[in-house]
Amino acid sequence: MQPGKFHLRITLPILFSLMALIVTACGGSAQTTANTASKAPDNQQILITPITQVSDLTTFDPALATDSSAIDPINMVFSGLVQLDDKLQVHDQLAQSHSVSEDGLTWTFKLKPNLKFSDGAPLTSADVAYSIDRALKPELKSTVSTLYLGLIQGAEERNEGKLKSLINYSLLTPDPQTIIIKTSKRAAYFLQELTYQTSYVVEKSMIDKYGDYFADHLSEGIGGDGPWKVEKYTHGKEVIFVPNPNFEGPKPQLKKVIMQIYKASDTTYKAYQTNNLDKALVPSIQLANAKKLPNGQLHHLPRLQVYFYGMNELAKPFDNLKIRQAFALAIDKESIVHNVYKDLYIATNHIIPEGMPGYNPALTGPAGHSSTKADPELAKKLFQEGMQEAGYTPATFPSITFTVSTGGSGDTRDEYAAAQQMWQSTLGVSVKIQDIDFSTLLDNRTNTLHNPKGMQIWGLSWGADYPDPQNWLTLLFSKDSAKNAYNYGQNNTPQNAQQEQMQKLMAQADGNPDQAARLKQYNEAEQALVNDVVWIPIYQDALAYVYKPCIVGIADNALDVIPQNDWGSIYKTTATPCANVSHYQ
Repeated sequence: MQPGKFHLRITLPILFSLMALIVTACGGSAQTTANTASKAPDNQQILITPITQVSDLTTFDPALATDSSAIDPINMVFSGLVQLDDKLQVHDQLAQSHSVSEDGLTWTFKLKPNLKFSDGAPLTSADVAYSIDRALKPELKSTVSTLYLGLIQGAEERNEGKLKSLINYSLLTPDPQTIIIKTSKRAAYFLQELTYQTSYVVEKSMIDKYGDYFADHLSEGIGGDGPWKVEKYTHGKEVIFVPNPNFEGPKPQLKKVIMQIYKASDTTYKAYQTNNLDKALVPSIQLANAKKLPNGQLHHLPRLQVYFYGMNELAKPFDNLKIRQAFALAIDKESIVHNVYKDLYIATNHIIPEGMPGYNPALTGPAGHSSTKADPELAKKLFQEGMQEAGYTPATFPSITFTVSTGGSGDTRDEYAAAQQMWQSTLGVSVKIQDIDFSTLLDNRTNTLHNPKGMQIWGLSWGADYPDPQNWLTLLFSKDSAKNAYNYGQNNTPQNAQQEQMQKLMAQADGNPDQAARLKQYNEAEQALVNDVVWIPIYQDALAYVYKPCIVGIADNALDVIPQNDWGSIYKTTATPCANVSHYQ
């Protein structure tokens, strides 16, 4: 995820207990008040929600999805072999059952009978194999396919054009109801990876007719297999979804879902207040106001997402460890969380957030610094030592550009300005902030891989895709990972050899069948990454959003996702207030 995305599922008793306490403290779920109201008539069964911080969807193609602005609409239209439920556990979706061989290398999925695409065409194992193979084809230039499908035998070779197809190689379809997937190594997290959108099934006839740029043709009712299909997509404005009558799971009770596109995220709360949206994120400045809303409209819960500043270890001056450490220790994370975000979030030194398997409460920050407050004196000392090592003087120190995407958020602008001031006051370094479109920032991250002239330092976030530390460590920091724009383990610094050893340790942990032992390996690797300042983690996210009390059936979870089967339980009542849907009736 997603910068966005992202995701924990299986072993979260502490997290979900905390979530329950927080929701109770905020007045409970919106569903409680709706119990006294009757179900609204069909012409009112329209849900209006926002897509924020983008000027348009980055993609509608499951094979290309990298962020929530794409993932949320894709989850409406497309589906996969397995999915996550509202407890964030893996369950079969298009698959009726799955099994794995004793050596852990052969996965067999039996499909549910009589599956269909949204246009009524049959969906078979051949379509599953086609979709996975297509996601890896080099012509598509997917930046995520090898991340989430790389365990499949031949995936890298297919992506590099060395194999023409994985079908009948590692993707076998002995009959229309069975697909066999062969992996290159044992991995406990393979099913979790398959919950990511990259493996979702698309209709071959749609690709044959329209090619890989099919978004504008989804309104013809073709291509999908999820609970919804596209009625209308207006670029830069909105996507209108209607129920897919051929969805294999519980059919939606809502008659339409409208996803409106808001470039500036702060405006969504205003739209909510004027009853133009059924849901909105709450800016921290409005949190006190949102707490006063009646009938449990505010929902406040921790998320498995960490906001961080990444640094390119190929780019000067961040090819020097002590300078990276100095930049990290000059940041007072607690001050940012308190003064900018009004204690909405949790200051952290961690890459793996609290609540994830593998969270290490004993982890320390760079140079053994255990606090999330700044250490100005140590930062100054390390900075001067780094300057001397690199041969810099104040006059020759490289200019620094901090690349960010605030998406119109005043809070985010204030955060980056606070960091800018901390670097100036502690280190005497003037940092330029470059605020760009989010999709451009993602492109720049991709282009920073192996690139000393790529971005120097940038602000992003990462959230869990599946409940395993591999998703936070190996996936991001392994050699040549498309996400490794930090160039960890692929640079010319004195630390590179040790970084390569940590990459090997992470790979060992990925396949370690002893869960306790593999978590210890991940703990060691994470501490090394933090010591190396591959990230400056700033805070763990907590989600504050509001739902209209007329909405019933949406379950809170740490990913803020609606599982596909849950749409059969979601509807609107006559409770007020509720969004004005007259424009869409």
